[in-house]
Amino acid sequence: MDGLAPLVAGALGVLVGAFAVGAFRWSERVQHTLPPQPEPALDDGLVRTLAVLRSAAIVLDADDHVVRASPPAHALGLVRDGRLVHASMRDLVAAVRRDGVIRDEEVDVPRGPVGPGRLLVQVRVAQVTPEHVLLLAEDLTQARRLEAIRRDFVVNVSHELKTPVGALSLLAETVQDAADDPDAVRRFTGRMQAEAQRLSALVHEIIELSRLQATGALEELAPVRVDDVVAEALDRARTGADAKHVRLTAGGASGVTVFGDHNLLVTAVRNLLDNAVAYSPEGTQVGVGVERRGHLVEIAVVDEGIGIDPADQERVFERFYRVDPARSRDTGGTGLGLSIVKHVAADHGGDVSVWSQPGRGSTFTLRLPVADDRTAGAPASPTPPAAPASPSGTAPARPMPRSTT
Repeated sequence: MDGLAPLVAGALGVLVGAFAVGAFRWSERVQHTLPPQPEPALDDGLVRTLAVLRSAAIVLDADDHVVRASPPAHALGLVRDGRLVHASMRDLVAAVRRDGVIRDEEVDVPRGPVGPGRLLVQVRVAQVTPEHVLLLAEDLTQARRLEAIRRDFVVNVSHELKTPVGALSLLAETVQDAADDPDAVRRFTGRMQAEAQRLSALVHEIIELSRLQATGALEELAPVRVDDVVAEALDRARTGADAKHVRLTAGGASGVTVFGDHNLLVTAVRNLLDNAVAYSPEGTQVGVGVERRGHLVEIAVVDEGIGIDPADQERVFERFYRVDPARSRDTGGTGLGLSIVKHVAADHGGDVSVWSQPGRGSTFTLRLPVADDRTAGAPASPTPPAAPASPSGTAPARPMPRSTT
């Protein structure tokens, strides 16, 4: 019996060990076969709604981790590394978690981690499940900028209209007081006519610019011959040019056709010509050069005037911007002509640029897409050799002259 006891004890040890190993393996197999515990899921209706929202949408869990963020949220830089980037938005989320009250506020945040850019964002935060908070953000930056532009436009228009109206009122009083002096009456009535013409031109250009900025300004496009546009613009600008003894010339490619509005294109080229004549000394020349470059046609208006300082060249196409306000008033300018050119070019799928040096004149170049020759029904003539380019390389320094009558 004494020899049997150790054998029994050893057998029991082996059985216990085998059971322990089997139990461990069974436990491990059960753990692998059981599904993992799911995190609280978002409602399917909420997910589908977030997918169609244009606003940036962000869903955060109980630990403020981002569990879902729409592409606009990433594009605006509101989410980074699974967290809300901006402290002001995190504060709104914390406030909603505390009392459950929906928050709706405008916040001003940096556009990115570096740089001076800012975003104005309308943020709405609400608790959508016991675990989840939804943050919606709409970018108001562009809307506020356009609102500021419109507000400035109204202020500028009021100021610009007040000047000639006030001048007419004062001149009318002066004429009344000088009724017994025929020479004074003639002198002041001449000034009244000039102010009235300036007021009429300003009102006309304000209406024209407003129409261009309206949706659908170019509802009906038709083939337009650039030759006809240039010829009509030259004819309309000739009276002002003759008064200053400025010679108008034209040259370059002919037979080029574009799709657009004939009258608007004439207005654009006429404004460039009027601007060139106004800032050119007497006895100089203003030329129009037409060149076809691939799928684009360039209409360049070149003058021998006072030129534009580089610091002002970026702003000359702004509404009411004048390089020299005193001189512009002497020339009768409204400050809207170049802005109208910019809008006409944009509505026709083109652009306008300027090259200038003080004392060496300026070159304004209007670029427009050329109409397909077969569609337009008028093949363009071969392009002659290009005129020498300006230092910017974007417009001819002087168009090839051609006599005009």
